[in-house]
Amino acid sequence: MKRIVTIQDISCVGKCSLTVALPIISAMGVETAILPTAVLSTHTMFQNFTCKDLTDQVEPVAAHWKSEKIGFDAIYTGYLASEEQINLLKKFFADFKTEKNLVIVDPAMADNGKLYPAFDEDFAHKMGELCGLADIVLPNVTEASYMTGMEYREVYDEEYIKEMLRALVKLGAKTALLTGVGFEEGKTGVMGYDSASDTFHYYSHRKHAKSYHGTGDIFSSTFVGAVVNGFAWEEAMKIAADFTAESIYITMNDENGCWYGVNFELAIPGLLKALGR
Repeated sequence: MKRIVTIQDISCVGKCSLTVALPIISAMGVETAILPTAVLSTHTMFQNFTCKDLTDQVEPVAAHWKSEKIGFDAIYTGYLASEEQINLLKKFFADFKTEKNLVIVDPAMADNGKLYPAFDEDFAHKMGELCGLADIVLPNVTEASYMTGMEYREVYDEEYIKEMLRALVKLGAKTALLTGVGFEEGKTGVMGYDSASDTFHYYSHRKHAKSYHGTGDIFSSTFVGAVVNGFAWEEAMKIAADFTAESIYITMNDENGCWYGVNFELAIPGLLKALGR
């Protein structure tokens, strides 16, 4: 059985970060180790949430794994809370990266043209350095603009997205994907670029009227699970986009759907069919 490790926070209620990565990747038939960077009572869209920082646990956990000679077929990072955590993960990559495994970074730090309140441009620069150590990076347009220094645009054409993807791989990653990309009314999707072959690939689907917290984590987790299952990145991004869109659709049409996240659990049977199971 393949094994990945995902490194990000646990929002105990909220359907994001590790509480979606663990069930989705496990359902895809991949052993999922976790390295929590913090424990929150809920995600940050709730009021009065609690948070326990676990930065001081990253090195001891990694040292124990190293002593046990535990390895991973992929290392997948999501939301990181500080520059200190980024620096710790640079060391983690150095310790656990091999010629055969993959490092996949989702630089979860910004959206809609703005950094999340806890972050500044220095943090974005450090995240760009971490992305430079990855094989595959999965930012949205806002995150990519901060890391590459390109102007953020809400209205753009295909050439702008291609230029941004080329700028992302110049940071060091072999392959870059941009999520939330659309070139026509009522459509959204993802465009990827492979630097080795100098090829682009775009996939789109209908844009739903509502948006929900955590869908970026769902896309990234599904993408990682598909790649580790042997799918090429082009097919993996299609599987991940379709699963995310179906999760949103199910939630929109559920009168008891949660406001704080999507009912991805109900879309898992369709995901397994997409994997050929």
